[in-house]
Amino acid sequence: MQLTPEHEALRDTARRFIDEQISPHVDAWEDAEIFPAHELFRKMGALGLLGVTKPVDNGGMGLSASFGAVLVEALGDIHCGGVPMAIGVQTDMATPALAHRGSDWLREQFLEPAIRGEYVACLGVSEAGSGSDVASIKTTARKDGDDYVISGGKMWTTNGTQADFCVVLANTSDGPVHKNKSLIVVPIKTPGVEVAKKIRKIGMHSSDTAQLYFDEVRVPQRHRIGEEGMGFIYQMEQFQHERLWGALHNCAVLRRAIAVTIAYTRDRKAFGRAILDNQWVHYKLAELQTEVEALHALCWKVVETMEHGGDATYLATAAKLKAGRLAREVSDSCLQFWGGMGYAHESAISRIYRDTRLTSIGGGADEVMLQILCKFMGTFPAGN
Repeated sequence: MQLTPEHEALRDTARRFIDEQISPHVDAWEDAEIFPAHELFRKMGALGLLGVTKPVDNGGMGLSASFGAVLVEALGDIHCGGVPMAIGVQTDMATPALAHRGSDWLREQFLEPAIRGEYVACLGVSEAGSGSDVASIKTTARKDGDDYVISGGKMWTTNGTQADFCVVLANTSDGPVHKNKSLIVVPIKTPGVEVAKKIRKIGMHSSDTAQLYFDEVRVPQRHRIGEEGMGFIYQMEQFQHERLWGALHNCAVLRRAIAVTIAYTRDRKAFGRAILDNQWVHYKLAELQTEVEALHALCWKVVETMEHGGDATYLATAAKLKAGRLAREVSDSCLQFWGGMGYAHESAISRIYRDTRLTSIGGGADEVMLQILCKFMGTFPAGN
C-alpha cells in the first residue's frame, strides 16, 4: 500500500526518539537484564507513541493499522529485541482487547494511563503447563458477590516485574474450554498477587520476564473485559495483533542483520580477499534479502487487510510462521559469515541470533501456526 507523508513523519519521530532516548542505553540495559520501563514509557507517551492506533477518546491518536505498522518497523532500529518487545506488549499484545472490548470505565482506569506511559501493562495467558495450548489454562476466577476471586499462575509474562496491571485470562465457568474463559484486568499491587521470580533467558535480555502467582486475588467483576466467557475469542483476536507485530519487527531486524553482515564481511579478510567477495557469501546474502522482502510484502498484505476491516487471521498466521523460520535461517547464516566473532557475546549478529530465536516460540509456536493454517486449508484431521 502507498504510505503518506504522515506515515513518514511518524517514522521520523520514532527514529529520533530511538536515537536520543534508547540507543545510548541499550548495551547497559542488556547487561542489567532490565530497562526502566516507567521512565521510558512516560517519554514515549508524551509523544503519542504508545497510542498510535488507540481511540482518540482515550488519549490515543486514532490512526489506522498502517501507522501502527510503521511504528513497529521503526522499532527495528533498536539494537536489541527486549526493549521493542516490551513496547509491543504495551501497544499490541496486552491492550488491544481493552481498547476494543473494555467498558468506558475500564478504559479510563487502565487504558488511558497505559497510553500516557504512566502504567506498564503485561499479559497473563501462558502457564507453566500450558504455553501455546491456551484452551488448557488452569487459572480460575470464581464469583463471590460483586467480585472475582482469582487463583492460579502465569508464566513468561513480559514486563511482569515492572507492570502496574496484568490482563489475565482465567476460567470463569466449567463450560466448554473455548467458551468458559474471560479476560480480567488485575492491578499487580492487589493483595495475593506475587511476582514469584524473574526468568533469565538466552536472549531478549533487557526485557524482564516474570512468573506470577495469584492466591485468592479479589478484583471487582467490572474489571472483566467485555462479555463473560468470551475471553478465549478476545485473546485469539489479540494474538493477530501480536503475530503481525512479531513478523513486521522481524523484517526490520533481519534487514539490519544482513546490512551489518555485509559491512563486516566487506572489511574481514581471509585468504587475501574480503569474505564478501566469495560468490557463495554475496549470493547467499542476496537470497536472504529476497526472502525478507517477500515476508515484508506478506506483512503489508496483512496490514492492508486489517486496514479495510477484513479477517487477517490466515495471513497473520502465515506471516508469523514465515518470520520465525526466516529469522532462524537469516541469523544463523549471517552469524556463520562472521566466523568466531559471530559467536562472541558482544557482536551485533550474536544478539540478533539470540533475540530473534523467540519468534518461533512466543505468541504461538510454529507448530500451532501450522495447525491453524491446516484448519484454514481443510487438511487438519477431523475431530482435532
